[in-house]
Amino acid sequence: MNNGLLARGFSKEARFVDEESFNGSRLLHDSSALGIEDTVHDELATVWEECREPNWDGFQALPVTQDTLRNTYRFLEALPFGFPQPSVGAEPDGDLTLEWHRSPRRTLSVSINADGDLNYAALLGPNRSYGTETFFGDVPDAILNLIRRVHAE
Repeated sequence: MNNGLLARGFSKEARFVDEESFNGSRLLHDSSALGIEDTVHDELATVWEECREPNWDGFQALPVTQDTLRNTYRFLEALPFGFPQPSVGAEPDGDLTLEWHRSPRRTLSVSINADGDLNYAALLGPNRSYGTETFFGDVPDAILNLIRRVHAE
């Protein structure tokens, strides 16, 4: 059992190392000083509860699926220690959105879907950046760099 993370190998030993690594990382993330704050978990749970049924917005919005919730949770868990925490929202297409916002001209939005696609758009002063990455258990460098740039002094 690798808790949804990609095993680095196929042997029994590799799966053991993968699981122990996940468990150790999980313990560190449970510390609000090092990992995801409880407020982000609470916000994700609240959004899920409000948006898991069809038509949650009254305008025919698609429900947020358990796979989308799982991918978003794993994405949050994969953020490096000490990184700024995002706000959480939902979109009418059933994606969950994570947003890092410093000012109207310094913001990043990452939409996560059930397939693990990460669609992102950033406004960094006069510059824009957007694209799609796939989530394989680690936050892609392109997105980590954008988070850093949004929160740069």
